[in-house]
Amino acid sequence: MHQKPDGDAMGSALGLYHFLVALGSEVTVISPTNWADFLNWMPGVKKVVDFENQREKAKGIIDAAERIFCLDFNVLHRTKHMEQPLAQAKAVKLLIDHHEQPQREAFNYGISDTGKSSTCEMVYDFIIKSGHGGLLNETIAECLYTGLMTDTGSFRFPSTTASVHRMVAHLKDSGLKHTPVHEHIYDNFLENRLRFIGFALLHRMEVLYDYNTALMYITREDLVKYDIKTGDTEGLVNYLLTISGIRFGAIVVDRSEERKWSFRSKGYFDVNAFARRHFEGGGHMNAAGGRSSESLQETVKKFKEVLTEYQIQLQ
Repeated sequence: MHQKPDGDAMGSALGLYHFLVALGSEVTVISPTNWADFLNWMPGVKKVVDFENQREKAKGIIDAAERIFCLDFNVLHRTKHMEQPLAQAKAVKLLIDHHEQPQREAFNYGISDTGKSSTCEMVYDFIIKSGHGGLLNETIAECLYTGLMTDTGSFRFPSTTASVHRMVAHLKDSGLKHTPVHEHIYDNFLENRLRFIGFALLHRMEVLYDYNTALMYITREDLVKYDIKTGDTEGLVNYLLTISGIRFGAIVVDRSEERKWSFRSKGYFDVNAFARRHFEGGGHMNAAGGRSSESLQETVKKFKEVLTEYQIQLQ
């Protein structure tokens, strides 16, 4: 899965893991980095190998693997320090992903289908088309529902197709209890995160009405003050789009190694193209990410400068 995995990355990896184990395969899930605490409830997560913390063990597994499923990323650099070991691995690499512009030469087989809501939906399709849909159970359903729910914004994004709802119905028939999954993901934070969100909305948000855009920036000092961990800024960018008339929301977080951007949009403003052109990123039309090696002040300045090129598109 990609670095700093979200619900879809972890859900698709663990869902496929439980399915392949049921088929009798020897399977290991590797994450390039650590992950948010709100994913620790997921069945099988305790067996996931963190590449950054267990580098030699992970490299040994990659070197010995016969097949490597690459889930929820389609360019190797999204696996951070795992990029080189994956590139050098002799295993057959199989891609299952829904992001744009895949690094085709990096994979032997697979698909990158931007029409799918999530990688979890694609893993579900993979299971059904394999002829082993009867192996779907509550454990697999919980994993796949996690990514389906989070990547569709709890089923409100345009990617929520009829096939998504049919998949949910099948997962329910397979034993899924959906309410506990929602509670684990959305009702499982500490008090400090709620206070941090209030602080960020009051002191770190700018609304640029000339461009129908809202911007938020989080400093390293903010992260330390509120003891913000991996995953605690997840979903914060979505608050920006709740403002009437705002079509483009962007948040940048000052991490130790780089500045990380998250972009969201409504309608036909393509944040995937915006991220690729200006911030070394990409993703989907209405949801993308990026990065910058510039200082927080400089990358915010750049954002405001390039935004002027899009005034007409954002009207």
